[in-house]
Amino acid sequence: MLLQEQERTALMARLYRGFADGSRLSILQALDGEGALTVTEIVERTGLGQSNASNHLACLRECGLVRAEQQGRYVRYDLADDRVQELLRLAESLLEEIGGQIYACTRYRSADAV
Repeated sequence: MLLQEQERTALMARLYRGFADGSRLSILQALDGEGALTVTEIVERTGLGQSNASNHLACLRECGLVRAEQQGRYVRYDLADDRVQELLRLAESLLEEIGGQIYACTRYRSADAV
């Protein structure tokens, strides 16, 4: 039973890695509530380079956080599940309350992606 719990915790940590990278998080935030966007639109909203955005989109897609749909010449990306949007909203709500503490936390400084 303990091994299953450890495996589940490790899997959960891998899920959070999708949110932990600043570039991937900015893509998820751009897709949050915006509907499906092309890579060009994502680049415009995030300030990422096109190659960088495409690489992170591939990662997010492979991990199941983002889905892609071919529409003519373009591929449009969207959040794969409404619960991704819900997680983003919950994190924003939590930050409203404890954002100052997170900002001041010296233990997280070395891992800051942004």
